Amino acid sequence: MKYPLVSVICLCYNHEPFLREALDSVFTQTYPNIEIIIADDASTDGSVNIIRDYCARFQGIQLLLNTTNLGNCRAFNRALTYATGEYVIDFATDDVLLPDRIMEQVNCFAGLAEDYGVVYTNALLIDEFSQPIRNFYRNLPNGKLTPAPASGWIYADLVKRFFISAPTMLIRRTVLEKLGGYNEELAYEDFDFWVRSGRYFRYYFLDKVLTKRRLHPHQLSKQLYKKHDKQLHSTVQVCATALSLNRTANEQAALAFRVKYEFRKAVSTGNFIEALLLADIMHQLKALTGVYKLVATILNGFLQLRKLADNFKGKVEHDTNRTVR
Repeated sequence: MKYPLVSVICLCYNHEPFLREALDSVFTQTYPNIEIIIADDASTDGSVNIIRDYCARFQGIQLLLNTTNLGNCRAFNRALTYATGEYVIDFATDDVLLPDRIMEQVNCFAGLAEDYGVVYTNALLIDEFSQPIRNFYRNLPNGKLTPAPASGWIYADLVKRFFISAPTMLIRRTVLEKLGGYNEELAYEDFDFWVRSGRYFRYYFLDKVLTKRRLHPHQLSKQLYKKHDKQLHSTVQVCATALSLNRTANEQAALAFRVKYEFRKAVSTGNFIEALLLADIMHQLKALTGVYKLVATILNGFLQLRKLADNFKGKVEHDTNRTVR
């Protein structure tokens, strides 16, 4: 049996409480041909000391220590330039790989056509103390899973809804090469990667639990939909990218569904600028109708009034300062 090289890019930022469990899960894989790249993104806790300990114990680790925090997208892309594997795992070191994770997914890829770019799986969600919560995909009484996974050419599904647990993905290297890695202008990578890769490659869902995905208060996803949220702004940018990639009426409808959802979230969290940007995409989709059009009109008027008020306040302060002098 052939064992194509798999590059595991381990991304760490202040993961000290979880790091040993994460790295142990990489080194206990049953798959025999793994390239390990550890990239620490300027951690301020004890993560680097733990990483150095593993580098001393295990030969062949490629270690990248960023002197400044680059963020997930840039840190991953930098590590990717050192990777030589046929397949790549983007592994956050607060998660855990089950022992057969890589073997199972590589075997799955072996039976798929070359245009399959990603194999993803179910995951066991765990808390900060490694205690199980539930599976990411849950069984319904009718035997189906929720959220509903999809396989094949699933671009429209990827645009419309979030249904993949990103830590479970094994990615064919050629996918990342075609995309030029992650988009470094964005605050997070998942949605943009799914949209752009789904346009050119097929996806396959392997119905097995092969990863433990950790949920804890400090992870990036906990910041989503907060006021002045950079991730929401990135979501708007990805929706604009999808608009440029769409080819069919079904894909336009999928994007309209997504944009309306994000618009509601933006309005409810006070991210009004992002809401208006989403309204513009709805307008281009010919989907800015009814209550969405009404709310967008009200928001636009509100922001114009706020701008006038700010200008007036600035003028008053300027005149007051001149009078005092």
